[in-house]
Amino acid sequence: MLQRIQTLFLALVAVGMGGMISLPIWDKTALDTTQSVHLTALRFIHQQGNSSAITPVWYLAALGALVAALAAFALSQYKNRLLQSGLCAANSILMTIIMGLVMYFVFGKAKNLFDPNSTGSFGLGFYALILAMLSNVIANRFIRRDEKFVRSQGRMR
Repeated sequence: MLQRIQTLFLALVAVGMGGMISLPIWDKTALDTTQSVHLTALRFIHQQGNSSAITPVWYLAALGALVAALAAFALSQYKNRLLQSGLCAANSILMTIIMGLVMYFVFGKAKNLFDPNSTGSFGLGFYALILAMLSNVIANRFIRRDEKFVRSQGRMR
């Protein structure tokens, strides 16, 4: 049913992924402020003086939208807990891929552009991704708990 606690957590997954898509994920600025790097769900921007190199990373936004859509669909599948659990597992895999791509851009691509000792700062988009990942795990736990409860009640009849 829609009043179950996993509904709240699945809604948090969708909201968190929306936050990841719309908010900055990571920023780094050089000590002399001549260079900076910004990562959003759509672009990886390296500004150097007046010039900037923009690398499109739209696939982060596409994966985030897919995760949000799967969470919204799982929200409506409250009568089929096994399907809900499977959708949460698929979301976990997709969010792990998103996190891996973010870490690749942060620690693989951007770290060596300038000032390798500076790590930069994670933005609200990154923390929204973390919130979505945790909410997905908690929702899956509650879905499995409900399924276990229903099966145990069926044995008593």
